Amino acid sequence: MLKEFKAFAMRGNVVDLAVGVIIGGAFGKIVGSFIDDVITPLLLKPALEAANLSHLNDLTVFGTVKYGVFLSSVINFIIVAFILFLIIKGINAAAKKKEDAKPVVPQPPPADIQLLTEIRDILKRSN
Repeated sequence: MLKEFKAFAMRGNVVDLAVGVIIGGAFGKIVGSFIDDVITPLLLKPALEAANLSHLNDLTVFGTVKYGVFLSSVINFIIVAFILFLIIKGINAAAKKKEDAKPVVPQPPPADIQLLTEIRDILKRSN
């Protein structure tokens, strides 16, 4: 059972997935900090100034609904989704270029067509 677990855990897909999750988590923290600490305050600064507030947590409706935090989350989602869109678009474009760069190798004719061609050539030579 230990051998089976080791074989499972060391398969390429599992290791690649683990690395992807770890890097994704780290990237998510960087993007979250960038959005929460840089982008969102810049975009919501006019709303904060209009409401005479200094923090996003202070943007509330009826004193309890924190729409400032919600707006921050929406902006975070939109930016992350857009970045992922650009990354996938770039990957697809690179894959298409590789696909276009491959030379097209013509398929050999089927065996019966080859045989008929050989018979034709033999008959031409014998006449």
